[in-house]
Amino acid sequence: MSKVIEIHNITRDFPLGQEIIKVLKGINLEIDKGEYVAFMGPSGSGKSTLMNLLGCLDTPTSGQYILNGNDVSKMSDDELAEIRNKEIGFVFQTFNLLPRTTALENVALPMVYAGFSKAERKARAEEVLKNVGLADRMDHKPNQLSGGQRQRVAVGRALVNKPSIILADEPTGNLDSITSLEIMNLFDEIHAAGNTVILVTHEEDVAKHAHRIIRLRDGIVESDVRKEVSNSIN
Repeated sequence: MSKVIEIHNITRDFPLGQEIIKVLKGINLEIDKGEYVAFMGPSGSGKSTLMNLLGCLDTPTSGQYILNGNDVSKMSDDELAEIRNKEIGFVFQTFNLLPRTTALENVALPMVYAGFSKAERKARAEEVLKNVGLADRMDHKPNQLSGGQRQRVAVGRALVNKPSIILADEPTGNLDSITSLEIMNLFDEIHAAGNTVILVTHEEDVAKHAHRIIRLRDGIVESDVRKEVSNSIN
């Protein structure tokens, strides 16, 4: 199976006054195409910093990060922006939708930056919104949607450019338990369709949907456990 992510001895330091805070202390990691991974760890463990590196929102202090065959650890900001738009679909706890634009326009937005024509954007965004169960909400603006529907729009936007990985940061953090389960079932479907899904969560109920749980503590990988995947549905 091909590797979508390879991380070799990644460190990330942050200056704090005269001190240097070592947040990541030499992480080695490989994630295969099509895996379903959850990162867990207490506050301060480094999981958010690692997710920012995986999402090309930040660069490491030292070490190497290869994403889909590209060494992104030494890229410029412009190159990272291009990689982010093409290779990574983001889903955030706070949805990050544009309030004055419709669900369709929110989903189509990454395709604008990728240079697709208006007709291509509309057709693909409609297809994606149908896939996430919002065929009847395409013309609604975020304030006309429930929290769960907003997160579905965010998931659709993450999928629209057919990225290498879907990166979700606490994707159910602002949702009630029933809606959270619906969104996690949607992630299960996205993974079953062949996508690589990486979650950052502090909730065990959310993490159990993943097939591999990587726990961080004090900037290192504390454990990395793959579970046996059965055909039963949770």
